Amino acid sequence: MSANLQLLKPEHSASWTEADIKKLAATNSRAAMEAVIQKYRDQLYFHARYIVKDHQEAYDVVQEVFIKAMREGRIFDDEFKIKAWLFRVTSNLCFNQVRNRKRRGAILESMVKPESFSADQVESVFAGEQREELGAALDLLSDDHKEILVLRYYDDLSYAEIAEVLQVKLGTVMSRLSRARMRLMAVMEESELVN
Repeated sequence: MSANLQLLKPEHSASWTEADIKKLAATNSRAAMEAVIQKYRDQLYFHARYIVKDHQEAYDVVQEVFIKAMREGRIFDDEFKIKAWLFRVTSNLCFNQVRNRKRRGAILESMVKPESFSADQVESVFAGEQREELGAALDLLSDDHKEILVLRYYDDLSYAEIAEVLQVKLGTVMSRLSRARMRLMAVMEESELVN
């Protein structure tokens, strides 16, 4: 184990790699779990908050995620992808939470032609000043579409990381993301939120 790991305080663990944390776990699993929490708690909180739209619910979800992480026997195994697993569990818990309180209603299902909207248009909506409208439009999407858009544009995960989080192939990520972008732009156009 690197001497640098022993000298770092928990608040500095946000810059550690998963490999660093796994090395630390070999001698001190409690400190390694603290490092995991320090490294990922804010990312997971903001991810959860974006989905459930409530501070306390997001906080509760993240607490539950870390409880599950402490019970996950494989978390420090060499091949285990800690970040992907944490995001997957967070997403699942969030969508369960949303489903439990969400009003039952019909979701718009009309599709637009694939060539109607570009990824650049979706990215500009996420980066633009239409955050409130965007949140309302995302609520009209299916959980699958909402999740993949949030992972890509809000959490800024790469296609490969999304594939790990969702446990699907890279091609599946690309096709789901394409369909989700089309659906979001259609919803926003119907709501007259984009030109």
